[in-house]
Amino acid sequence: MQPVQVGTILLESQPLMTEVLELDSESYTGNWSLVKALDGFALDHKIRDAGWNFFFMAAEVKAMFFGAIGAEKIRNALRRILGKVRQEHFNALEVTGIVAKRFLGIPYTVVMAHSRHVQQSCYLDSTEARRTVRHDAERAGLRKSRFLFQVS
Repeated sequence: MQPVQVGTILLESQPLMTEVLELDSESYTGNWSLVKALDGFALDHKIRDAGWNFFFMAAEVKAMFFGAIGAEKIRNALRRILGKVRQEHFNALEVTGIVAKRFLGIPYTVVMAHSRHVQQSCYLDSTEARRTVRHDAERAGLRKSRFLFQVS
């Protein structure tokens, strides 16, 4: 599995978006995938070349954990961050910082990220519209998995 570092992009699994953008990704947590070999800038370029838009949200979201940096601890911090931003219904997240610190000799790490959103329109959809798109994508995925189950 590719390690998470500053610049890593997580995308929510949405079949249409993945198909149109031809992204190389691997499953990371839940229905979120880690985009391979592309940082935010390169992915933005690829998305714009396809005629889509990649929005960056200014609000930074943080999660902290005690101890040294480790892959599983970073994964848990990102799960907490994804839980915090879930209500906004954005379909991407960019890791913007992983900083190891000490307080009174106790090591801790802060993981920082910004929500991102991929869509066709050049105007950011409302929260309700993004929720509807997510719901429709989840239903389409469920129907597809039921169909595959019935066929096999």
